[in-house]
Amino acid sequence: MNDGGGAGAPRIRLATGADVATLAALRRAWTEEDGRGGGDPDFEERFSAWFATEQQRRRTWLAERDDVPVGMLNLVLFDRMPRPGQRATGWAYVSNVFVLASHRDVGIGRLLLDAAVSYAQERGLDRVVLHPSTRSVPFYRRAGFDVADSLMLRSFEPPDEDR
Repeated sequence: MNDGGGAGAPRIRLATGADVATLAALRRAWTEEDGRGGGDPDFEERFSAWFATEQQRRRTWLAERDDVPVGMLNLVLFDRMPRPGQRATGWAYVSNVFVLASHRDVGIGRLLLDAAVSYAQERGLDRVVLHPSTRSVPFYRRAGFDVADSLMLRSFEPPDEDR
């Protein structure tokens, strides 16, 4: 098992607007690790604008070891339309889970996921869903997630400029 470089115990906390540059740096590292990086001088500015727009419906957790950011996860929150005589309900979608390669396999991803799931449970949400990569399926199964069979999907081809 990787020791994460001998760093101290991880700390998981909710990210704030002050963490935008850190979150952008983690997102850039993730993209570069996937081999899809490259020059994008406007990325940090675009990320900052996206974060400002999305922060009302997302909660983002940041993982740190020895005050160094090593991972993140965000939870997209959805409120259902109210129904007469029924309590308000909602659900959440786990997305953008990433831990730096040098800090994987030491439980940081699980701590991030546990924080998000606890948040959802404390708020009385009905469910938490996600779209795992093939590699991450065992991780999510160990955390209690299972295959959903009641969803439908319609996919679209990306515009030519995104290919």
